[in-house]
Amino acid sequence: MDTLNVELGTRSYPILIDAGLLGRAEVFRQHLPARDVLIVSNTTVAPLYLPTLTRSLGERRVVEVILPDGEAHKTLANASRVLDVLVANRFGRDCAVLALGGGVVGDLAGFAAACYQRGVGFVQVPTTLLAQVDSAVGGKTGVNHPGGKNLIGAFYQPVLVVIDTGTLATLPPRERRAGLAEVIKYALICDAELFAWLEAHLEALLAGDATALSHVIRRSCEIKAAVVGRDEREQNERALLNLGHSFGHAIESATA
Repeated sequence: MDTLNVELGTRSYPILIDAGLLGRAEVFRQHLPARDVLIVSNTTVAPLYLPTLTRSLGERRVVEVILPDGEAHKTLANASRVLDVLVANRFGRDCAVLALGGGVVGDLAGFAAACYQRGVGFVQVPTTLLAQVDSAVGGKTGVNHPGGKNLIGAFYQPVLVVIDTGTLATLPPRERRAGLAEVIKYALICDAELFAWLEAHLEALLAGDATALSHVIRRSCEIKAAVVGRDEREQNERALLNLGHSFGHAIESATA
């Protein structure tokens, strides 16, 4: 298992990377002290991985919120739904919200965790390549608003990121390409050696080769962790990580 750290003083946290982590109860025993856990997932991911994760959480009290899949559901209403479940189950400040899914689930669950009782534990368990190399690391959380994407949110760091690379086996090719676009972004920004490696191994990555994917996940997380450690709230250097995002959001809006 690879272990990286996002260095933020007392709010530092580990990123764990390996295949099969969802089924390893010892990972959660060691890194997740909360006894009450709310799992937020969606209708696509939950049937695939929720039972394995729940077993690994052992004797904890586990409650689930299963949201519809897709960017259209990254809304304040669904964040409110998560908060309603936390309140209804009387979760205390020592609970944890665990996001099992892609970037939409992670952003929304993290925002709810930041808001509930002014902040409770938050764990990212990303299941898409895009989330594993980008959105699950760094603490950007939020939901969309009719006036714009990610207009409502908070910088709120997780206490743990668990990247089970085995989940990529169920990822559609289109979603794999979306994640690889983010990896190329990292290479363009600050790693010429990675860019050359990508050119040499692109076919393997597109085919879903597990070894190649693990390599780019680790390197991408290394780059992002370093940048976030230096500029957590995007006052300077971290803005570089938005390369392509502004155009992407504009294209999404124009073609929606």
